[in-house]
Amino acid sequence: MPRKGKLLIAEPALTGDVSFNRSVVLLAEHNEEGSVGFILNKPLEYDIGDLVTEIKVPFKVYNGGPVEQDNLYFIHKVPHLIEGSIEISDGIYWGGDFEKTIKLINDHKITESDIRFFLGYSGWDSLQLDQELLSKSWVVVNNEYESSIIEKSSSAFWKEKMVELGGDYLIWSNAPENPTLN
Repeated sequence: MPRKGKLLIAEPALTGDVSFNRSVVLLAEHNEEGSVGFILNKPLEYDIGDLVTEIKVPFKVYNGGPVEQDNLYFIHKVPHLIEGSIEISDGIYWGGDFEKTIKLINDHKITESDIRFFLGYSGWDSLQLDQELLSKSWVVVNNEYESSIIEKSSSAFWKEKMVELGGDYLIWSNAPENPTLN
């Protein structure tokens, strides 16, 4: 059952989906109006200083999803430092005072293991995610990493989750990303 704080693991059948192929998504919100999440395992080619010139520390930026890719979002585990943040679950927070966040990063009071930046987000209208779950597009799993998910996830994260799921998923863990190139 999807709810905020859970992870959505893209089913191998989503290989043709450009946005979500081999994605692991952290659900930040899920209610009757819709769902919002961030893809955790798709690092982009640049760092935060390329987007926000006031930030002098080279934190990676990730592709959060296909919606509003010209907007920057962030999750973190330091709500005591960043006012106005919203708890997702298990010590993970979303957003907050961005000006203060910039200062804290530049002052080295927030490290890359405390925060993750995204361009865009993943969004679903009311019942859309439920429909995708019924059509077996996603596997919903608990986030056993809690707040350490910020530093845990990498581009190999989807493959690791396939191995953990085991069974029929094991074969997909070693399949090429684009099976037509096999």
